[in-house]
Amino acid sequence: MANAVEVKDDTFATEIEEQAGLSVVDFWATWCAPCRMIAPIVEQLAADYAGKVKVAKLDVDNNQRTAAKFNVRSIPTILFFKDGKLVDQVVGAVPRPALEAKFKEHA
Repeated sequence: MANAVEVKDDTFATEIEEQAGLSVVDFWATWCAPCRMIAPIVEQLAADYAGKVKVAKLDVDNNQRTAAKFNVRSIPTILFFKDGKLVDQVVGAVPRPALEAKFKEHA
């Protein structure tokens, strides 16, 4: 997780909701196989869009308050925030082109 930052219930507002520009948050868990499948894609996109998009990861097992706030019921769920406001989401393990299209759409 060299390019993505870890966010928690206590840091989510500061790290994501109070940020200008595009922030992308990957809601995941260690036991989730589809989450592990897309993790390298998320990490690569974080590297490719460094300086343009803030990419973060939130472990839903340890941060249930934030997951509940955004009604995350299945993982992986990737939420897109523009200037702190939720603007889009992707649910499930999707191929890189689908995820990158969302990055391009909102960046």
